[in-house]
Amino acid sequence: MTRELSLQTTRLLSRLLPQADVDTQAFVDIRRRIHANPELGFEVGATAELVAGLLREWGYEVHTGIGKTGIVAQMKVGNGTRRLGIRADMDALPVVEATGLPYASKTHGRMHACGHDGHTAILLAAAKALAARRDFDGTLNLIFQPDEENLCGARAMIQDGLFERFPCDAVYALHNAPGVPVGSFLVIEGPVTLSSDVADVTIKGVGGHGAMPHLSRDPVPAAAAVVTALQTVVARNVTPGDTAVVSVGFIRGGATHNVIPQSVALGLNVRAARPETRAVVEQRIREIVSLTAQAHGVQAEIDYRQLVPPVVNTAAECRLMEQVCAELVGAEHVATEAPKGFAGSEDFAWMLAELPGCYVLLGNGEGEFGGCMVHNPGYDFNDQVLPLGAACWVRLTQTYLVA
Repeated sequence: MTRELSLQTTRLLSRLLPQADVDTQAFVDIRRRIHANPELGFEVGATAELVAGLLREWGYEVHTGIGKTGIVAQMKVGNGTRRLGIRADMDALPVVEATGLPYASKTHGRMHACGHDGHTAILLAAAKALAARRDFDGTLNLIFQPDEENLCGARAMIQDGLFERFPCDAVYALHNAPGVPVGSFLVIEGPVTLSSDVADVTIKGVGGHGAMPHLSRDPVPAAAAVVTALQTVVARNVTPGDTAVVSVGFIRGGATHNVIPQSVALGLNVRAARPETRAVVEQRIREIVSLTAQAHGVQAEIDYRQLVPPVVNTAAECRLMEQVCAELVGAEHVATEAPKGFAGSEDFAWMLAELPGCYVLLGNGEGEFGGCMVHNPGYDFNDQVLPLGAACWVRLTQTYLVA
């Protein structure tokens, strides 16, 4: 069963997000409008236009076109010198929605299946409350990012001068967590998500007639041996208790029964929790591919691409986030260990490679609805947690940029 918000939390939300400042239903409507009109990658023009228009209306200094379609909304209050960044992602996924909801995607093959519509609405609700109250002292930078799903948007904004143009002393972000009860947060010091790398391996032999393999150099058994040997990379090279994943996503080779192919292609997906583990795993994959091919008398090429590092939360920023979340829901509802099997990746890692900060997880609920995993055609962000997420950002801003 989904846990309801406690009376204490409900009262605190009313204080942080008073009806006079923020009409919660209005932001649920905004969330559902974004949900019905999903946009992919960097092509988030309509979403960005909606976001920028609202922020200007509330008095923010709005800068658009950062990292192609990213937005930064800045507000300075008082004479404080501290500078806080808070980031939300805006993009959807190439998924055919199957929720049957009245506000389901209007575009076939596109869907907000990861809750970025909710993340955007949460930060907008917080933005309006903070603009109305102005009860902080310093500079607030609200970052609305495109193309998180392809792990490219954060880096594009950084390369476009994000933190040179809008300096921050720390940066924070939030993601919903299906299966985690409503009214709960996860604040995890150290690695939170895994790095994400891909490798394209080509095993090159000499093709020939299937009845005369002795006249060929068959890449198929070599590729099979590589796949088998890759299963030892984590099992025999990664310390128990550490986390890494090596998956073979595709094997392609040959087109007919009686022809030994010229080559076989393998596609690998590689994840790791720690930079040092990431390096060990890459080294072992390269060695296995090269030496296994050599042992089979064929050649191998590997195109290994590091996409994004792990998200690593810094200690002081985690402690502050724990304090803020505990004020909202009670310390007993703030977990500090990642759920078992949590192995996603997130390009907010690039921002944390530049600055200290914290990536916090907000419970999306349990059961058939709230517990539906992201990237699933039946997923939907839980609107019940929208005010709690917004209150989290309001309270963080008040605490970090203390007046």
